[in-house]
Amino acid sequence: MNPVILLVDDNEEILDFISDDLSEKYTVLKALNGRQALSVLAEESVQLVVSDVMMPVMDGFELCSNIKSNFEYSHIPVILLTAKNSLQSKIEGLELGADAYIEKPFSPEHLQVQIANLLSNRNKIREYFASTPLAHIRTMAYSRADEQFLEKLNDIIYKKLDNTELHVEHLADTMNMSRATLYRKIKAITDLTPNELINLARLKKAAELLASNDYKIYEVSEMTGFSSQTHFGRSFLKQFGISPSEYIVLKREERKRM
Repeated sequence: MNPVILLVDDNEEILDFISDDLSEKYTVLKALNGRQALSVLAEESVQLVVSDVMMPVMDGFELCSNIKSNFEYSHIPVILLTAKNSLQSKIEGLELGADAYIEKPFSPEHLQVQIANLLSNRNKIREYFASTPLAHIRTMAYSRADEQFLEKLNDIIYKKLDNTELHVEHLADTMNMSRATLYRKIKAITDLTPNELINLARLKKAAELLASNDYKIYEVSEMTGFSSQTHFGRSFLKQFGISPSEYIVLKREERKRM
């Protein structure tokens, strides 16, 4: 499915122009002001917002502030468009958490590249986290709110890792969130389901324990909640492209070179 982009501008001609340019690569939603945009965000799963700054009812600065301070939306990148070319205006937008700032008039190609880069960089960060054994979950945080959410979630999972029956309901109850809200937030930040994130957390903790060289593979398997050492070995190899025994050897060699 194409990423969903929300365009926000009180000028319908500009909305249509940008929408036509982006519609080949993205699913485009529209809003005429910040308040309408927040209504769209409450109903739709949006990957990126492009907003004008000068609008009635709610301007782009206030919309950006709302997005970045709202737990449900804080992961969404925001590009602000403005006819203001003052440095103070740019600073204000960036201080509110805007991910990019484009001055009007702008070329459609410039906007296309900014959108593509923001989405691509987030995908690269997700891939790095998933494929790198010791990469911490906070590397995927796009805001302070996201960082706090991910670290709390990670702590909850780690405390229950030896429980082979750890499930989403327990996470939702402990995080004091509905299962649907938790699912949406985890999926939006990590592109993983909660169960996939739990499994990845098990493997990352296992990598940490193996790297310490203090435990046998079967011990690590039990400590991280895998039903068997065979299942653990297969999962580790599939996720990181290296078997647990090969990983232990790799870490030993790295320590010798230090």
